[in-house]
Amino acid sequence: MPTPPPTGPLVTRGTLAAQLRELGVRDGEILLVHSSLKSLGWVCGGPVAVVQALLDALGPHGTLVVPTQTGDLSDPAVWENPPVPEEWWGTIRTSMPAYDPLITPSRGVGVLPETARTWPGALRSAHPQTSFAALGARAREVIDGHATDCRLGERSPLARLEELHARVLLLGAGYDTCTSFHLAEYRIPSPLVKVGRPGPVGWETVTEVSITSDRFDELGHDFERDRPVVRGKVGAADARLFPVADAVAYAERWLAVHRPREEEI
Repeated sequence: MPTPPPTGPLVTRGTLAAQLRELGVRDGEILLVHSSLKSLGWVCGGPVAVVQALLDALGPHGTLVVPTQTGDLSDPAVWENPPVPEEWWGTIRTSMPAYDPLITPSRGVGVLPETARTWPGALRSAHPQTSFAALGARAREVIDGHATDCRLGERSPLARLEELHARVLLLGAGYDTCTSFHLAEYRIPSPLVKVGRPGPVGWETVTEVSITSDRFDELGHDFERDRPVVRGKVGAADARLFPVADAVAYAERWLAVHRPREEEI
């Protein structure tokens, strides 16, 4: 059977940039983007055009930030989608390449972050599992200092984004992807966990704050009800725009009440 034609809408770099500006993206600001390419419609130029449109809307003094996580650099004993046989675990631990910010591909965050990560001039943070990449005037300020034992806490780009008055753009993505909520987990009682991963000199285990996006969709619903969130359309995608600091402050209060967790290793 012939392949059906795309249903659209047809969007271009120019139309996306115009819609981003209409939504409220400001020239010169710092923007943390969580995205879904397929939600936009039929994009002429694909992910390259979307990154170009974001950079156009931000202008020469703006900064684009994306998550470039690598959750596969983890202990195979905890893999679920899919799991691997237990007899493989030892070999995987001794053979898995260590994180390299220049060449390790992102995973599970979509094609737009991977496109931005490989963009000329992009910088990427140091954490081997929860890195961010940034492009633009203040990329270095955002990316530097990401501690390798602090996934999404005070010594991560999220805290820098909060300090720098950055905003979050959910571009066809839901609140379950909102990494800013994780920063709140570091500011309320949360469990600690042992995290295994490949290191520069072999397999290593570090202690980290336990993070989970469980109930983030509910948290996002209440956040949007109670706090100012700009909503609109970019292409066919639902888009939401709000300050990182607002999301973190609201999540601190909400999680402590609706999803309390015990502090333990």
